Amino acid sequence: MTDTPIRDAASVVLLRDADTAPKVLMGQRGQNAAFMPNKFVFPGGAVDPEDATAILPGIPSEMCLSRLGDVGPALLAAALRETWEETGLTLSKCEGLHYFFRAITPPGRPRRFDARFFLADANIMTDADLDDFSKASDELRHLHWVPLPEARALNLPFITEVVLAEVEALAKTKAPPASVPFFNNSTGSSRFLRIQ
Repeated sequence: MTDTPIRDAASVVLLRDADTAPKVLMGQRGQNAAFMPNKFVFPGGAVDPEDATAILPGIPSEMCLSRLGDVGPALLAAALRETWEETGLTLSKCEGLHYFFRAITPPGRPRRFDARFFLADANIMTDADLDDFSKASDELRHLHWVPLPEARALNLPFITEVVLAEVEALAKTKAPPASVPFFNNSTGSSRFLRIQ
């Protein structure tokens, strides 16, 4: 019996009010979800076939594309699409997306993803009401802006707790990380690597 195949995925951490009272946008997965039921997560999901041919708004940074490799454009397209679908908020350009974390779901789970996490400053969406989630799909419930100090009190997957620690550090610098942490759980043993 073979294990669940690993799919490429993108997740977006929208950061608001980084200079004053940093908050991140999170929602809760449904209780009947096959993957991480009832957990609070960031918007995101698997890369769809059409993401590979999507036209990206703006030009991603060379560092971002270099770190992502050949699947980079599809991951960025998935990040923008999933943010829109799950929150109703539109990220109008990919220049504002910073690739800052990667994790592969461990074996034995009903769904497995090679997830790349992107950080975006929500305040760049000047034409959007950041509190209006009326256009969001019903995939995530209880969408709300969570103050960073309170986020760890939610029902979180372990990896989301690790990602939040990275967000706290990056919120102060507003720059791409010097290297990207990578939790590689593609086999039975976990390895922590860094992508330069």
